[in-house]
Amino acid sequence: MTHPSITAAAYALIPAAAVAAGAALAAFRPPGPFIRSATQHFAAGVVFAAAAGELLPDIMHRGSPGGVFVGFALGTVVMLAVKWLTDRLETSGSGGATGLATTVGIDLLIDGVVIGIGFAAGGKQGILLTVALTIEVLFLGLSTASALVKAGAPRRQVIAIPSGLGLLLAGGAATGAGLLGNLSGAVMEAVLSFGLAALLYLVTEELLIEAHEEPQTPLITAMFFAGFLLLCMVEMIA
Repeated sequence: MTHPSITAAAYALIPAAAVAAGAALAAFRPPGPFIRSATQHFAAGVVFAAAAGELLPDIMHRGSPGGVFVGFALGTVVMLAVKWLTDRLETSGSGGATGLATTVGIDLLIDGVVIGIGFAAGGKQGILLTVALTIEVLFLGLSTASALVKAGAPRRQVIAIPSGLGLLLAGGAATGAGLLGNLSGAVMEAVLSFGLAALLYLVTEELLIEAHEEPQTPLITAMFFAGFLLLCMVEMIA
């Protein structure tokens, strides 16, 4: 039987490829504001459905309030710390290619760990989280490459930097599944709660905030619910 860490790393190569695809798209033909906002809403709905439909029920059924509190609080603190680091690099003027690569790399590493957490909890959870995060990191690659384009980076770097950072997803997934696969009880509850906090942060503080930078229409807003419904349907059929 294939080790969970190998399985998680292999599946994580899918969102890693999405990061590269987003970077290439930004380098050659970036989407317009309408398409970008609509798809970010769709991605937010998919990620939120993964959090609500996969991690949350498992957490509630395990019944360990202490583990939930510790894990969720730690996940929130970690994601806010990443946000603080990003803002600090931008306001200090050190948010060039190195600063951007640092914060994006941390973000992708955490996404990989979340995928690993999903595979540690079960194969179905891992696959659905992979699907959800693939859409999310597609736009992370797109936004990262767009920032490099604005900074005047050559096209080769615009594609290569996000694509290289995308490999951190596989490393994070392998680490998460390998270290967490044998956990149980309150510790596993804490790990799942950490992943839940990370996913909720991605929805509320990354995808939707960026999506709302553009004028909103009912069609764009409806894409959030379309993404949520789609993943729910996939979960029910799978």
